[in-house]
Amino acid sequence: MAAEEATHRPPTTHRPPATSRPDVSVVVPVYNTLRYLRSCLDSVLRQTIGPDRMEIVAVDDGSTDGSGRLLDRYAAKHPGTVRVIHQANSGGPAAPCNRGLDLATGRYVFFLGSDDRLGPEALERLVAAADRYGSDVVLGKVVGVNGRHVFSDVFAGGNAVDVSLFDSALPWSLANTKLFRRDLVDRLGLRFPEDMPVLSDQPFTLAACYHARRVSVLADYDYYHAVRRLDARNITYHSRIEQRLVSVERLFAYVADLIPAGARRDAVLRRHVGLELANLVGDDFRHLDRAAQERVHATVGRLVRRHVTDGLRDRLGIEARLRLGAVTAGGVDDLLAVIEQDSGRGVPATVFAGDRWHAGYPGAPARWTDVTDVRADWLARLDAVDVSWADGHTLTVTTRSPYPRFAAEAGPVRMLAGPVVGATRMDAGDPAGRTLRTDFALDRLLAAGSASGQRHPVRAEVDGGYGRGGAAVRAPRLAAGRPRLLRRGARLYAVAATVDPRNGQLVLSVVPVTVGQLVGRLCRRGRRGPATAQTSGRGPAGVQVSGRGAEARLGRHGHLEVRGAAQVQPGPLRRADQPHHHPGAGRTAPDQARGVRVDV
Repeated sequence: MAAEEATHRPPTTHRPPATSRPDVSVVVPVYNTLRYLRSCLDSVLRQTIGPDRMEIVAVDDGSTDGSGRLLDRYAAKHPGTVRVIHQANSGGPAAPCNRGLDLATGRYVFFLGSDDRLGPEALERLVAAADRYGSDVVLGKVVGVNGRHVFSDVFAGGNAVDVSLFDSALPWSLANTKLFRRDLVDRLGLRFPEDMPVLSDQPFTLAACYHARRVSVLADYDYYHAVRRLDARNITYHSRIEQRLVSVERLFAYVADLIPAGARRDAVLRRHVGLELANLVGDDFRHLDRAAQERVHATVGRLVRRHVTDGLRDRLGIEARLRLGAVTAGGVDDLLAVIEQDSGRGVPATVFAGDRWHAGYPGAPARWTDVTDVRADWLARLDAVDVSWADGHTLTVTTRSPYPRFAAEAGPVRMLAGPVVGATRMDAGDPAGRTLRTDFALDRLLAAGSASGQRHPVRAEVDGGYGRGGAAVRAPRLAAGRPRLLRRGARLYAVAATVDPRNGQLVLSVVPVTVGQLVGRLCRRGRRGPATAQTSGRGPAGVQVSGRGAEARLGRHGHLEVRGAAQVQPGPLRRADQPHHHPGAGRTAPDQARGVRVDV
């Protein structure tokens, strides 16, 4: 039977008998992802491993957009491969993952988001590696699509047969999008905790990696394409804060029960403290109502005091350390003062106490503000004060340090936007030597973004007398300009500087824009007049969208937003691969998009 109905998780976890057990079961939890679901399922059905060696178990978690009907059509078309289960909405991904796991029959199980997709050879390569190396868990390289951010440090060293959970970047990649040996899952009785509204895949993945005989990493192929949904409603930090608090508390309790106290637990908690816990006191904390701020402050303070050892504290990034220190040392207003310094005024002055260096933040205790042992990282903290188009092919970022001896002590400075290294020079207009100008070539940004688009966080690296250090470049009070539409080959991209609302980091965004997306947004948002599109058969260069009173811009997370009606003509579009010349220092193109210059 291709489609089944279920209203709740069955009490048993026994798998149904299988006459011919597949090598791998792909479990796909589905909830309202109709626009992306066909591409997801097709990516599995086209796997080179072949239909005889795999099965798809798709669980429709009460979708209301037609996703369930599409699943049934696939099940009818592929009765020996696709199995569909329908259930009432559970409110999160844990229950559909568990339901799919209960019914999966493969030697291995792989979890796939219903808006994501696999590379054609992914399953064949993953299963072959697991069989060859005896691996219980195999992580294939994950790449972001439409500018989705993924943690990629674990892939930086290439393929690795045996990766430790405790001395690698593996704790930063705890999503369940991995190949798991079914015998390990059954032996441990692993299931996703359904009392965690979010983050429920982390306990499952963490326990599997902790108990695995071997965890392998494959970085030689784009196995998993993680797609950022441009059409999804924005589920904000504010609307999910209570769910996040509950889930983070349960996550920390789970880690404490799983791993004995000591260096190995700290190695895992470094991720959870530096990411999940620090995100709770990110820049968005300012916008919560006072009662919610008090609840977040109390929860974070309790978890820091219970789980953060001195050794773990000293391994945290400077910003996370300072904010968590402010939580433990004072009240909500003390934390807000630290956040306001970062988001409104920029990097503070350095305070010297004998031979010790301290970050000059208000409200944080000395043991948390001491940056003596990470002076190189501290010197790398720069504020972006201006972003402008130097010409049609170069985006210039101007940064500044408050440290008076920056030029003498920081050493050579390198600025990066994701993997792209900019051309950095001291600003001749600043005799103090604290201001830098960095040119990023747009053709290189577009090449790094490839066809999927990319968000390139801007980072500074120094290499001077205090050693090598690095830090994210924040952009306090910087108003980013409108995006520029550029062509690379037959593709159209929106390129702009944005500010990540969670942490204030400057991001150079490269987002692919199709004719359909552009016209669709105009039709949905154009209220003053009709939007029409004409194509000349030459791809994006031939698009013409007309209307009145329009504005096109990149949203908070780098996606294109079109307000009112717009006019996009072929003429202003510049091809990134066309020869160009630089009009000279200090000159800008007439249609440049500028940030707002601020003085610090």
